[in-house]
Amino acid sequence: MHPALSFEQAPPIDVPYRFFLTAPLFGMAAGVLLAVQGDVVLASRWTPAALAGTHLLVAGFMLQAMCGALLQFVPVAAGGNVWRPRFVATIAHVGTLIAAAALATGFLTQDAGFLLFAAALFVVALGIFVAVVGSALWRTPARGPTLTALRGALFGLLVTLCLGASLAGGLAQGSDWPLLALTDIHAAWGLGGWALLLLAGVSYAVVPMFQLTPAYPSWLARGLPWLMMGFLLVWSWATWQAMPQPRFLALAGLGVAGLFAAVTLYLQYRRRRPVADTMLLFFRTAMLALLATWLVAAAVMWVESWRDDPRMNVALGLFVIVGGFVSAINGMLYKIVPFLGWLHLQNLGGLQVQPPSMQQMIPATGMRGQFRLHLAALGTLLAAVWLPALARPAGLLFALSCGWLAYNLGSALRVYRRFRNRIGAAASDRGS
Repeated sequence: MHPALSFEQAPPIDVPYRFFLTAPLFGMAAGVLLAVQGDVVLASRWTPAALAGTHLLVAGFMLQAMCGALLQFVPVAAGGNVWRPRFVATIAHVGTLIAAAALATGFLTQDAGFLLFAAALFVVALGIFVAVVGSALWRTPARGPTLTALRGALFGLLVTLCLGASLAGGLAQGSDWPLLALTDIHAAWGLGGWALLLLAGVSYAVVPMFQLTPAYPSWLARGLPWLMMGFLLVWSWATWQAMPQPRFLALAGLGVAGLFAAVTLYLQYRRRRPVADTMLLFFRTAMLALLATWLVAAAVMWVESWRDDPRMNVALGLFVIVGGFVSAINGMLYKIVPFLGWLHLQNLGGLQVQPPSMQQMIPATGMRGQFRLHLAALGTLLAAVWLPALARPAGLLFALSCGWLAYNLGSALRVYRRFRNRIGAAASDRGS
């Protein structure tokens, strides 16, 4: 099943666009950080440079794109009325933009002031965002698996925010809490509760619509949010209590992500369009990376020498963040951004001015070239975990890939503005 979309309820185009256009800048910053710092970023997940680079991706690249997607999908796919979307978007966008930069700076410099400032700004910006979007999701009369997934994702964001703020305070001022366990719980809710559930909720609509696949089966669409939330709650409690079960629970939770990936790949196999466009290639890469995450995690659990190797945790992080979520977001942006531009131009121009097609918004050659560069960056990043000499080239490749993404998205914005101006000029000529 997939939801009926109400595009007449879409917010102004600048609401999601501002998030989408700034997201790649954080990917560029993460790549530059790796190119400058080198192999120390990939030596362990706990080094200051690794923490800074990770949060440039998850609190920068991913958070920007995901907040924009949620503001777009709540009214369109869930029928939620978001209060003053431009105002909320401005607060959330500017606040998270500054906070993510401050957070990465705080990790890199180990300056407690930056960490506390970033935590406070995240609490304010995302607190407003969660309150307004949550109200829209709660009050909507709509029902269905997309709404359940979006509600679960927003709850996951709230838990991630609370845990992250607590960690920042604990690191900056000292705390008796088990910070390592709290960090693992924070990461699990951010990637499993927030990122995966939002990806699933958006995919229920976007994958059948743009990739011409069959709809997701109802048993998966309805069950995945509850299953993931159940695993997260049980695993978080067990981890907090230092119980011996979390490894197996974590593998089961990753299995939920793997199941979603496997079903998505099967639906793509059954798609009605034989040509594989760039979004499909990015999405297929993302699903394969999520499956690889589960397989590598299972291997780490059973091979004792791998279990104590810090490089395996780094590799798992690269698979799930860069291979999984960055790839999926990249592919989504290549469909959503041109589609929104076309949709808004269609509404502005009516039958008087023919808007450009989605294919004209971003050249296919540019998207395909950036996909190849992304694959090269991902492969080099994974190789650099064991071959430290490749760390700087990997960072450079990733920065260039994100820069190319930013240029391609900017191309869609330039086309949109050019045709919007033509529509305005045509309207003025008719009125004179």
